[in-house]
Amino acid sequence: MNNYYPSSSQRSSSFTFRLGAVMTCFFSALFFFLFQGGKLAFMLFIIVLVLTLYLFLGRWSGIRKAKGIRKLQLDADQQLEAGSTVNVEVAIQIPGFWPIPYVFMKDRLVRRNGKGEQLFETSLVPDWGRRGGMEYKTAPLRRGIYNFETTECATEDIFGLFEHKGYVDMPYTIKVYPQKAAIREWKQLHQMYKGTHFHSATSRAVRETTQINGVREYNYGDRLSRIHWNATARTGTLKSKEFEKESLPKTVLLLDNSRKGYTRDDDFELAVSTAASLLDYGSKNGLALGMLTHSFYEPSTNPWNHKQMMEHLVQLECNAEHALYPWMNEHSRVLSPGTFVALITSRHGPEISRILSLLKQRQLNPCHIWVNTKQAKDAESWIDHLHALGIMVYSVRNLQELPYVLGGTMR
Repeated sequence: MNNYYPSSSQRSSSFTFRLGAVMTCFFSALFFFLFQGGKLAFMLFIIVLVLTLYLFLGRWSGIRKAKGIRKLQLDADQQLEAGSTVNVEVAIQIPGFWPIPYVFMKDRLVRRNGKGEQLFETSLVPDWGRRGGMEYKTAPLRRGIYNFETTECATEDIFGLFEHKGYVDMPYTIKVYPQKAAIREWKQLHQMYKGTHFHSATSRAVRETTQINGVREYNYGDRLSRIHWNATARTGTLKSKEFEKESLPKTVLLLDNSRKGYTRDDDFELAVSTAASLLDYGSKNGLALGMLTHSFYEPSTNPWNHKQMMEHLVQLECNAEHALYPWMNEHSRVLSPGTFVALITSRHGPEISRILSLLKQRQLNPCHIWVNTKQAKDAESWIDHLHALGIMVYSVRNLQELPYVLGGTMR
């Protein structure tokens, strides 16, 4: 339902009319008292005078100097993911002593790129300490950065003739990260490097060298040969040796964020969530992961690099103007031979086939993660076509099936 808000000119004309009506009543009572005289005229003038003073002094009710505090029911280290809701509490304190019958409050939560605004309204009666507040729960939030706008407080006199407003600035920013799926294993990636960098039957993706890199807490299941006896004797608790890991293969996620790449917003959100899930998987398994959208992030195991890429995904929009093939042709030159490249897009067809062939010609190991929410009719033929070229393809229809698709079912 759309709310109707009068324009500034309409509000101004309404205020002028009401002010004129009040002044007309006042001067009518005054002239009646001056020219008619008598007790009735005097009583009428006093009543109108008191009411007029009440109406005009309401401007100094204290609502313009209201102060407030906004609290969100979030843990200190909690990360919001798309689809989450937030419970919000807003408390206000109105200075002064002039009686306020009730207060209207409006709070706005605005997505930074301008797409998506939530308005929350309520009315309240301040207590004896001129305090009040509102509590509300946001609708499920999309991925992005949200800002709370200035909270509007308004009150009226008991006749509803004049409205007085105040604005309370309580800035607060919320980051909503993409949804992520817990990927247990990316089977084909492990098989590609099997025997060189990966164990075939362990979730730890990287082999360790014989060079000791430090000491860590004992983990249940560590071999006896790993126990660091000197450190154990010094601390009184079991300690294990930490070994340096072998150099990691580089993996780059090519996330298509061009305008022509997606016909629906849900497709792009699924592509972003897929990239976020793979970044999370790479971080947990110590993979050297990088990402290319309109910005390029070098493959690295550094946690700071992972954080930067996740922050980039929070604000990423499907608004790039570049054509996909020239863009890939330009940026693929900076990738070293042997790099595993995952192209994430909802496109398929000759252009994507041409891009994947280009990556293969440059001695890269490409695969296509196909965001296929519509279940295209030619899905089987497209998958067979890429298999014939020796290129892996994963058809992802929703985020929940991503772990199963990467676990070995290339559909």
